[in-house]
Amino acid sequence: MIGAMGERVVAACDGASKGNPGPAGWAWVVSDDAESPARWEAGPLGTATNNVAELTALERLLAATDPDVPLEVRMDSQYAMKAVTTWLPNWKRNGWKTAAGKPVANQELVVRIDELLEGRSVDFRYVPAHQVDGDPLNDFADRAASQAATVQQPAGSDLGSPEPPAAPAVPASAGPRRRSEGVRTARRGGGSSARTIKAKFPGRCVCGRSYAAGEPIAKNDQGWGHPECRTAAAG
Repeated sequence: MIGAMGERVVAACDGASKGNPGPAGWAWVVSDDAESPARWEAGPLGTATNNVAELTALERLLAATDPDVPLEVRMDSQYAMKAVTTWLPNWKRNGWKTAAGKPVANQELVVRIDELLEGRSVDFRYVPAHQVDGDPLNDFADRAASQAATVQQPAGSDLGSPEPPAAPAVPASAGPRRRSEGVRTARRGGGSSARTIKAKFPGRCVCGRSYAAGEPIAKNDQGWGHPECRTAAAG
């Protein structure tokens, strides 16, 4: 198991969905002492949402690392990170229901992650995606997950797979590439539904938390709310 002989493991994980829902994949990568990719694994999910892919990537990383060794997880998905660090305790207290009284999306994955986090030291670190001179581990995981989603085949260092290729450039006709900070689901969703705006008035998101006037919001199946929650109901 990774980390069995070390003092600390630094890793990244990511998920991808080509269509959201669409062909999806997950990936994780563990660094060496120089924080360069050392070991990695990626796999297909068939048709799934981006949120399912993100959570699966985290679940696979936690299952592959030694629970007795402190772990740093770098992610560019605010949904997945908030789901397991901010929202999860309230979901458990509410019998796996949201503040709005609805079943938690992707509950099976969230419960499994909760079990894997029990009694271990895990530091979650948010890193913005697709940045010039961005985090190399997150970039590697992003490319590996994207490749797994596209080819629907497993890959990894244990399989002797080559480093995943760089993502192809998005043509100008594909729509605006501007994305609000930390919004992975909005960037992946495409189309007008991915647009984020600044709220003119305060309101309440589908997740049960409120947002203030001036905060970025995006349209979801039930109205407007946090951009990272836009596809939570679909997961």
